[in-house]
Amino acid sequence: MRLALALLAGALAAAPALAETPDYAPRDVVELQNAEWTRDAVLYQLNTRQFTPEGTFAAAQTQLPRLAAMGVDIIWLMPVHPIGEVNRKGSLGSPYAVRDYRAVNPELGTEADFRAFVDEAHRLGLKVILDWVANHSSYDNPLTLSHPEWYTRTPEGAMMSPAGTDWSDVADFDYSQAGLRQYMTESLAFWVREYGIDGFRCDVAGWVPTDFWETARAELNAIKPVFMLAEWEQRDLHTRSFDATYGWKWKEAFQKLAKSGEGAGPIRGYYNEQQETWPRAAMRMVYTENHDQNSWDGVAAEIYGPAYEAAIALSFVGSGLPLIYNGQEADNDRQLEFFERDPIMWKEGRYDALFAKLIALKTAHPALHNGRYGAAMVEVPTSQSADVYAFTRGEKGARVFAVFNLSPRPHAVTFSLARHHGSYTEAMTGAPALFAGGESLDLPAWGYRIYTETK
Repeated sequence: MRLALALLAGALAAAPALAETPDYAPRDVVELQNAEWTRDAVLYQLNTRQFTPEGTFAAAQTQLPRLAAMGVDIIWLMPVHPIGEVNRKGSLGSPYAVRDYRAVNPELGTEADFRAFVDEAHRLGLKVILDWVANHSSYDNPLTLSHPEWYTRTPEGAMMSPAGTDWSDVADFDYSQAGLRQYMTESLAFWVREYGIDGFRCDVAGWVPTDFWETARAELNAIKPVFMLAEWEQRDLHTRSFDATYGWKWKEAFQKLAKSGEGAGPIRGYYNEQQETWPRAAMRMVYTENHDQNSWDGVAAEIYGPAYEAAIALSFVGSGLPLIYNGQEADNDRQLEFFERDPIMWKEGRYDALFAKLIALKTAHPALHNGRYGAAMVEVPTSQSADVYAFTRGEKGARVFAVFNLSPRPHAVTFSLARHHGSYTEAMTGAPALFAGGESLDLPAWGYRIYTETK
């Protein structure tokens, strides 16, 4: 009997404890905190090589006051590092073929020039982030000799370009190597400590392990709060790594409806998916052009046509972190060369004033702020819902109400619900507007109206 009791006691002691009561409270997927200055930030991508006739930091610095006056907040510099010569594309090569992660490309200026650029940006209240190429280096980066084990190999043992690409000028890194991870993290930290860089746009971020980015972000934040943008579209990158990811699907949806004339369906689908499946705190970068696709009269005119202005406006008042590509405000009239010098021809563009107005609107109205700081989009049903997308953002008394005709057909638009009722000012003209029921808006093809609520 005593033996049986002893065996029973032992079995009970070895049994797992009863599970605690499950915690069913919702948790925010995004664990990192965004720097306060990202709240209403607008990005401006700057290609130093093409930004001025000189193609230098010193020349670009002279335009910083103009950018600050426009209202942009974060200057994203395309890679500033020395460029590899082995397998170089074109006469100047790709800035994404990095030969030295801790040096400045002498074609763009000296280290002192670069430091002066960053210091002047900071004096004007701008932040500066660097384009960072963690996935691969040039074939003549000294790391290929000092640490050949850090590179991916073919079955025959040769260094190789990233699989499935035509990036013949770069060699793929192997992130199973702890030494590579340490070197790359310390290189990121170098620019934050030595030059005061405020963060990074990370090239093909999804091809680098997420746990690397998580470790790197923690180490950078220990120096100072930074902003991180991933060139990728993946929710878990927001958990502990990145403030923002690319909204490729936004661009694709708008280009689809602009080309097909099918109406508002594609962009409505994007925003519905964003609201249902992405964390609210995730900043999604939305844009009409960047270095892979640029020039209004060239690529953008072909893709967006008369819908271009509506696309720009929606990128600022819908949910998302807007990007301006250098030259958009000057109606840049050609696809910029990528491997050669091809300076932007600066002039007063037809959209210069529009960008300034939209930035001021975004800054002034918290409902339009980024990620966790802004308000959700609430669709307002219309009599022309197939073609027209209308929504409010924000609480009553501080709302923004927007109506976009995303079709090549003019419409007289009425509203079936009272979700938007109130007194407003038309943001682009300053005209008063009252919505109390029964109103009709006449919208031309690709026309839009943006209203801000008055108390």
